[in-house]
Amino acid sequence: MSRTLPAVVLIVEDEAIVRMYAVSFVQDAGFEAISASNADEAVLILEVRLDVRVVFTDIDMPGSMDGMKLAAAIRNRWPPIELIITSGQAMPNEAEIPCRGRFFSKPYSPDEIVRTIRTFSEAA
Repeated sequence: MSRTLPAVVLIVEDEAIVRMYAVSFVQDAGFEAISASNADEAVLILEVRLDVRVVFTDIDMPGSMDGMKLAAAIRNRWPPIELIITSGQAMPNEAEIPCRGRFFSKPYSPDEIVRTIRTFSEAA
C-alpha cells in the first residue's frame, strides 16, 4: 500500500509573526510548510525544491518583487504550482490574478486557506 506524502506549501510573508502563524495552521492541517520572508528567497527555494505544490504569498513585501510579481513569475516558470495570494491593503482585480490563483483579503480565515490547499491537492 503506497502512502501519499502531504502537499508541500511554500508560505511567503515578510511579517515574521504572520508567517509563523500561517506555517502553524498549514502544518496542523497535515501539510508540509516551508517559508520565505520575501519573493527573492521564495524563488531560491523553488529553484531547489521540486516538490512545492502550493505557494501562499502576501502581496505587500519588500525586495525586488512583490507578491503579484512573484505569482506571475511562478506561473511562468513553474506552471503546475497553485497560487494563493493575500493582502491587507491591495485588492487586485480578477484580471491581475494569475490563472488558477486565488485571492484572500486579510484578515483571512485559516480554514478557508486550508480548504483551498486541500482543493488544490485533491486536483493533483
